[in-house]
Amino acid sequence: MIFKCNNCGGNIVYNPEKRAMHCEHCDGIDTESEVPGGVMSSCVNCGAPVYVDEFNSASKCEHCGTYCIFEERIRGEYKPHLVVPFQLSKEMAKKVLMEKFEKNLFLPGDFLSKKMLQKIEGIYVPYWMYDYDANYNYRGIGKKIRKWVSGNTEYTEVSTYTIYRNMDIDFDKIPVDASNRMNDRTMDLLEPYDYNALEEFKEKYMSGFLGEMYNQPADALEPRAKEKAQKYADRLLANTITGYDSVTPTERDLRLDKKATNYSLLPLWYYSYRFKDKVYDYYINGQTGKVSGKAPIAVSKVVIFILLCLLTFGALAVFGWGLLEVL
Repeated sequence: MIFKCNNCGGNIVYNPEKRAMHCEHCDGIDTESEVPGGVMSSCVNCGAPVYVDEFNSASKCEHCGTYCIFEERIRGEYKPHLVVPFQLSKEMAKKVLMEKFEKNLFLPGDFLSKKMLQKIEGIYVPYWMYDYDANYNYRGIGKKIRKWVSGNTEYTEVSTYTIYRNMDIDFDKIPVDASNRMNDRTMDLLEPYDYNALEEFKEKYMSGFLGEMYNQPADALEPRAKEKAQKYADRLLANTITGYDSVTPTERDLRLDKKATNYSLLPLWYYSYRFKDKVYDYYINGQTGKVSGKAPIAVSKVVIFILLCLLTFGALAVFGWGLLEVL
């Protein structure tokens, strides 16, 4: 499937800044028509081969640049329930990277070049989202320690308290990424998304981006959701326990009653940079602009910087002693 412009026949893509379908050829807005796909491994527009791996749901034709969506991977059991549409455009994503790394003195020369940044691609990552009604039963021992000195003697008083909490918690949309190729820790670092922006899935939102279908079923990934629920519950609980010097839990019983599971797509921008035979990956939350990734270091620039510092200090030392002699 592709979306073609009714005015000029160009490939229409979703534009995050305009919040509309946009033809980059004639500048038409919402002038699209859906063109069903044929063979999944061929471009609907030009017929050239399109690389499709086991989980691709949308790809880009390297020959004509058309973004192809594979119907059989976004329909039926694979149809997403919800989606957060991209809110950062490609240009906005480039700007985010520039602001993040431009002050780094030791970047390789082409790291932020126009040619390299043009390689940034938007990807819809599959997520399972879990809703739970929860009850958290907690018991612990809290201690308050008071110390004072009288004469030559130091005294310590330890007061012990029993802490009890019982909390009802409504967990809504606990996210777990369902992509094997995406590192779980990296995806967690890109959170949170604003889930108030979730919408009912529409195929047009995928036009202009790459996409993936879920790699594992919801049941297989639910243990991660439960781990997250425990962490969230502990944070909420910690806000209610204050004033103690130490707290030792004796019972932590979180009971989860699953209400719903939603298959969702969340947006991110991906930039891959190769330097000295090493690949550096960067991910940008396609909604908030949060960045994950470390900058490469050009050792040659570090060496030059050190040499310049040595020369500067050397010059200051020479001229400084000369000035002292004159005085």
